[in-house]
Amino acid sequence: MSEYLVLDKSFGHLISGNARVRKLWTGAAWAEGPVFFRDGNFLLFSDIPNDRIMRFVPDFTGLEGTISVYRQPANNTNGHTRDLQGRLVSCEHGARRVTRTELDGRITVIADSYNGKKLNSPNDVVVKSDGTIWFTDPSYGILSDLEGWKAEPEYGGCHVFRFDPSSNKLEAVATDFVKPNGIAFSPDEKILYVADTGASHDPEGPRHIRAFDVSGDGKLSNSRVFAECDAGLFDGFRLDTDGRVWSSAGDGVHCFAPSGQLLGKILVPEVVANVTFGGFKKNRLYICGTTSLYAVHVSVTGAQVP
Repeated sequence: MSEYLVLDKSFGHLISGNARVRKLWTGAAWAEGPVFFRDGNFLLFSDIPNDRIMRFVPDFTGLEGTISVYRQPANNTNGHTRDLQGRLVSCEHGARRVTRTELDGRITVIADSYNGKKLNSPNDVVVKSDGTIWFTDPSYGILSDLEGWKAEPEYGGCHVFRFDPSSNKLEAVATDFVKPNGIAFSPDEKILYVADTGASHDPEGPRHIRAFDVSGDGKLSNSRVFAECDAGLFDGFRLDTDGRVWSSAGDGVHCFAPSGQLLGKILVPEVVANVTFGGFKKNRLYICGTTSLYAVHVSVTGAQVP
């Protein structure tokens, strides 16, 4: 079976026919939230039900390497990113909070409540160039004990939040999602993309990525559906420097033009939960499948890779 499905000829220039999708490691219960540290040449990702964060160190090819446990227990972490100082920012299902790992290893709580009520289970997170932290808060981590601890939602919704560290203010910027999930900015940060995976628990629910215009003060406007998923659900995603969206899906990774046109797919033999760009040239796409970590070289450069 081919590893690529080319739906538009431009996709052929974004991939290399000689580049194979490589399985780097297997053994996860649900792999998620990859983040690459270029300054340290390693990748961290979550194994949510097994309550651990894994660390992959690539060799010189980038397609082999060593794996170890970075942190366990880990409060059932899901999505990760890095802030402007290079610190790890994590969404913790188990503790229902967003945290930062300081350079000395201490854990700082960024947000764990909204209007005096507990968050649901923060899922994915991104840091804007002004230092604000944006994250999604669906209820997946409190629906059962599998990815967190079963509990009742408290604030009455599943919102997208913006945290401003300069004022310590947490603001709900979008409140009409069913299950907000993956989140990322366009390279110029004028557009915010957020996946809604409401169809995970309602067949008639949303299975799309929405796009918003972002104003200078962090307000969102002009909500529209950017793309619908034709295989499973979108989950986590990242953008390249030309504004294309590379999203997880049920059959692999889907690549969309900035217009929303589906250009092609990288086919993976497991449901994909999240992706990130890494490597010295930011042109290696790391892919978290259900039980495994994969990687493939691509002919694009990832945006917003520390």
